[in-house]
Amino acid sequence: MQYPLTLKFKLWALAPQIFVTDSTGSLVLYVKQKLFKLKEQITVCADEAQTQQLYSISADRIIDFSARYHFRDRSGQELGSVKRKGMKSLWKAHYDIAAGQSEAPVMSIHEENPWVKIMDALFAEIPILGMFTGYLFNPTYLVTRSDGTVVMRFSKVPAFLSRIFTIKQVDQMTEDEQQMAVLSLLMMILLERHRG
Repeated sequence: MQYPLTLKFKLWALAPQIFVTDSTGSLVLYVKQKLFKLKEQITVCADEAQTQQLYSISADRIIDFSARYHFRDRSGQELGSVKRKGMKSLWKAHYDIAAGQSEAPVMSIHEENPWVKIMDALFAEIPILGMFTGYLFNPTYLVTRSDGTVVMRFSKVPAFLSRIFTIKQVDQMTEDEQQMAVLSLLMMILLERHRG
């Protein structure tokens, strides 16, 4: 993938949909969350018509705060998983990323500054001023290896109505690490989008 990647949520869609483009503006991933499922189910395709499914993401349990979300390729092989880190994530978003069928974390995602989310939620409740929080408060998430090395930065771009995010690679990563990190960030933003 050619970084930075840009993620744009489709406006006015019933089911959440994300378009992921690379630095050249080419669509590299199209993400669609299925509605009315007791277990979260997301498809990741190479095109908007969904003719080339690349990955699937599914929860291991029915609607649960601490569900583990498994990534599989088109052949059904498990690539890894991501899990919200329980009560710790109420204050500051924290997710652990595991490789393959293991549950041992190899990377993690955490919010750089939790105060941004709180200020966004507070100002969003103020009439008229609340419409401009998308310009003022933009959360940033860091993807780190288990040794603390930051490998990716995921940031919200200031925007009025639309939700636009960027993924920037900070350090060298293997193709498998990139794949797990990007899929984890996609799942994380689908879960965090309601929290500011």
